[in-house]
Amino acid sequence: MGSVAIDLAELADPRRTALLIMEMQRGVAGDLAKFPELVKSCADRGVVANAARTAAAARASGARVVQCTAAFRADRAGSHTDNCPFIKALLKDPAHMLEGTGAVEVMPELADPSDLESRRYHGFSPFTGTSLDQTLRSLGVRTVVAAGLSLNLGIPGLCLEAVNLGYRVVVVTDAVAGMPAEYGDAVLKNTISLLAARATSRELEAAWTA
Repeated sequence: MGSVAIDLAELADPRRTALLIMEMQRGVAGDLAKFPELVKSCADRGVVANAARTAAAARASGARVVQCTAAFRADRAGSHTDNCPFIKALLKDPAHMLEGTGAVEVMPELADPSDLESRRYHGFSPFTGTSLDQTLRSLGVRTVVAAGLSLNLGIPGLCLEAVNLGYRVVVVTDAVAGMPAEYGDAVLKNTISLLAARATSRELEAAWTA
């Protein structure tokens, strides 16, 4: 369920709102994915379809859509590779999410030529070390709507960074997932609720088409 007692039409006014789609890439949740548990969680919850619905509604309303993507160079330049156990494990595969490969492409269900892209080469959240904040401010954005992956790392990091930078945040509850799925639910309830408003894809669609 989405949050109650919030005015979505005001909070997510498309003139001042951007939808940030986090790592909905072929190598994360698509046909080239290497995270079967996360793919299953996405499938069980309809995350791809719900994120696509939210993106279509955002574009139709005039809200900008930003694809927040991750990649690695083959030489790993620009990436910290030894400061995090998860990154060290991922990079045991020398082909993991390489720049220029199909794995880093946005899933076709979610891609649109009008979208902006903010790519990062290190870390788990989209603001640090990228131009995302400056891009959003240049567009007059005050509220960011978050969808994508994952509730383990990327979505909480996005929310925390956005709040610290002064943005208001909405998380699309049926367009995010974590692993195990029950852990993702706990993050939504116990962490995301402290940082962001919560709404379903249909609630946002209704707010943007009212």
